[in-house]
Amino acid sequence: MSAAAGVAVANIYYNQPMLGLIEQDLPGPLTGLIPTATQLGYAAGLFLLVPLGDIIDRRKQIGVQFVVLALALVLAALAPSAALVVVASLAVGLASTVAQQIVPFAAHLSSPEKRGATVGTVLSGILTGILLSRTLAGFVATRFGWREMFWLGAPMALIAGAVMFMTLPRVAPDSKLGYGKLLASIGDLWKEFPALRLAAFTQALIFAAFTVFWTVLAFRLQSPAYRLGADVAGLFGVVGAVGIFAAPLAGRFADRRGPKPVVMLASILILVSWALFGVWTSVAGLVVGVIVLDFAMQSALVSNQHIAFALRPEARARLNTVLMGSMFLGGAFGSAAGSAAWQAGGWTAVTALGGALGVLSTALQALDFSRRARATQA
Repeated sequence: MSAAAGVAVANIYYNQPMLGLIEQDLPGPLTGLIPTATQLGYAAGLFLLVPLGDIIDRRKQIGVQFVVLALALVLAALAPSAALVVVASLAVGLASTVAQQIVPFAAHLSSPEKRGATVGTVLSGILTGILLSRTLAGFVATRFGWREMFWLGAPMALIAGAVMFMTLPRVAPDSKLGYGKLLASIGDLWKEFPALRLAAFTQALIFAAFTVFWTVLAFRLQSPAYRLGADVAGLFGVVGAVGIFAAPLAGRFADRRGPKPVVMLASILILVSWALFGVWTSVAGLVVGVIVLDFAMQSALVSNQHIAFALRPEARARLNTVLMGSMFLGGAFGSAAGSAAWQAGGWTAVTALGGALGVLSTALQALDFSRRARATQA
């Protein structure tokens, strides 16, 4: 399940290290919208498709979404214009939410005392996919072309879907709600659980800061200060893969001590990473900063999902929709804002944006800590 989730989510990041090459082949302002379209597609899929896991057979849905994902990748590979790549990227993002069908399914199949560790293991696969996707895409695009990366992704999606369909058990749906009422109930969950709102806002800010970096990295490395290509941008995925180890560690800590301290620490580390990017401008500074950034993002995600899944077990797919939908809306904002900041003020503006997002996430957690401390004293 961890590997299949990684294969699925990798597809929404292939385009980031390839943006420079895509822009050379299909010049124009629309190329910069490709990461944003992918993130928006993913956010839409989280709200429209992931909740279905509470009312239909997840095994069948996972298989179908992998097939649709493969078709969307073929469309991206064949696209003759930047506009069509944007449309295909929207579809790729939509179908890639199959990864978020796998996460609550894994939580459902695990025992309560091991749920944090189980979710952490699946999320480590997702982080592997997120980070190594950039390495693979940078390598393939530099040597063979950006279209070939999308052609490679299609059979990978089909294989992952076939394996999941053949190995996952059939599990009866947790709810008998109709689709309309199911979607309406998402708003009820949002209003009912303050902890869910805090987790969603915090994760959105953290992921926005994360996405700002990865959206701009290829442009930063191609600038006169570095003169490095897409393959080097992809190699940063290997460096960031150190954060993979954060997922199971954060999950086990959350099982024993609770997830809130991990989220607070992760928010602070986001701020630290952007401070490093701002003051340490060499390649070494980028390397150290990306390790801190990825470790923080993964730790926060595991812990916030631990918080969300504990709120109402029979609604885990919808709770995951709220958390991950908010997160990827934050990611879409980070992609768009990061591109705009780069064009407006270069790396200085980008680091200011990332730092501001870190300040906001830390402030949210500090306010919650203060509120809980006052409640305990009362």
